[in-house]
Amino acid sequence: MPTPPQPERAATIYDVARVAGVSPSTVSRTFARPGQVRFATAERIRAAAEEVGYHSEVIHRPIAPSAIRRGTIALVIADISNPVFFELIRGAEEEAAQNGYLLLLAHTRESGVIEREALDRSADMVDGVILSSTRMSDSAVRTMARQKPTVIINRVVTGVPSIYVDHVGAAHQVMTHLQALGHTRVLYVAGPAASWANGMRWQAIKDYAAVNGMSVTSIQAPAPTMDGGAALAEQVRRLAPGAIVAFNDLIALGLMKSLRGHGLRTPGDYSIVGFDNSSGADLVEPGLTSIASPQYTLGATAVRTLLALSAHGAARPTQDHSVKLPSRLVVRGSTGTA
Repeated sequence: MPTPPQPERAATIYDVARVAGVSPSTVSRTFARPGQVRFATAERIRAAAEEVGYHSEVIHRPIAPSAIRRGTIALVIADISNPVFFELIRGAEEEAAQNGYLLLLAHTRESGVIEREALDRSADMVDGVILSSTRMSDSAVRTMARQKPTVIINRVVTGVPSIYVDHVGAAHQVMTHLQALGHTRVLYVAGPAASWANGMRWQAIKDYAAVNGMSVTSIQAPAPTMDGGAALAEQVRRLAPGAIVAFNDLIALGLMKSLRGHGLRTPGDYSIVGFDNSSGADLVEPGLTSIASPQYTLGATAVRTLLALSAHGAARPTQDHSVKLPSRLVVRGSTGTA
């Protein structure tokens, strides 16, 4: 009696590790904590995962043709008070409106717990979910994706479509600028530990410094706000770096103001760079050098991607659905020669 054909075995992290030439634990960290893995290694692991067909937890999202269309999309924002999100929200809202959808906004106050609760309460009211700078774990994101069509902004989770900015390229632009000004000692003021962007930026800064003979260190901001930046002034004074790179503009602006109160000049005593190029960056004196990213496009592209998934009943979204958008450095008066 012929042996029945055996079902094809699903790829595992051990298969990825073998092809990439790394340990299984490194593969696991790449997908769970990208900031802890060198960029080149992470890219090699993602390529290996694609080669062997590894998609972590495979997400099946059957969408019945007769499913009720609610005409509403949920957009989850980590901090509604941060002006960087204004254009992202506008881009998502206008794209949704053009397609006959209403945007439901959820503010989660930088809390993964609040985020999860908001999604649980709104799940029955929406056709899909967009997670912007989510603070939930990868497993929680996958759980959400099983329940509703889901797209992530500024985060990469295997198997869930994502729209994100080139944080590595952005960090290299910043470091190249500071190096050209003669800076060799750089302090990175980190954002939330659960932020994927934070981990990617810090790892890229470390990688650049290691190759170019620069010294870098990091401290944690108590909150990604102006008050959070201002609270670090005394600690920054003791460290006395030549240049400071802040997780976002709010931290940078708060730190600039507080250091000025201590008699330190920008850029005479130090240079400082932010991320986001938010509305306040060019309203201060000196203007804040910052990384600009296409926030409107991020929001609009996320909505288009989500609606395409819903329309076609995508059963297993992969990294092929991911879109990486460019960023650019806007140089103003807060950076100068070492």
